[in-house]
Amino acid sequence: MSVRSSRHLARFGFCLLLTVVVALLILLSSPRSRSQERKAPQSAGVDNTKMGPYRALAQLAFSASQKGEHAAAATLAKILERTWDKAEDYGGDTALSKTNHAQFEDIDKAMDQFITLLLDHPASAPDPAKLKAAFANYLDKLKLAD
Repeated sequence: MSVRSSRHLARFGFCLLLTVVVALLILLSSPRSRSQERKAPQSAGVDNTKMGPYRALAQLAFSASQKGEHAAAATLAKILERTWDKAEDYGGDTALSKTNHAQFEDIDKAMDQFITLLLDHPASAPDPAKLKAAFANYLDKLKLAD
């Protein structure tokens, strides 16, 4: 191999390396996708957001119901309801019912529709389609308040 072709090869390698570095910099500096931006940090599987604990309790209750653990699902639903009510009772001026009453009402109604299905069926399965729809609706309402 001649000295001249070695230089061309070295320049080609340098250009290729430079292209890769620039591409990586562009990828790393580009805005993240919406799903990455909205993904809340978690601690022990619970979103570190205002609505994270309610979401986690709802997910546990839904999962228990899916596994046929209807009594556990009903218990978790009751805990969800009591936790929500107490937070609003003792939240003072920062309670959602005070800061955004319409949003509070939407979430409260969606939660009631979800937990009622579980509370009414402590020994049997609620209608799967209704439960899934109520669960999804409740989670959607919670997202609006995060």
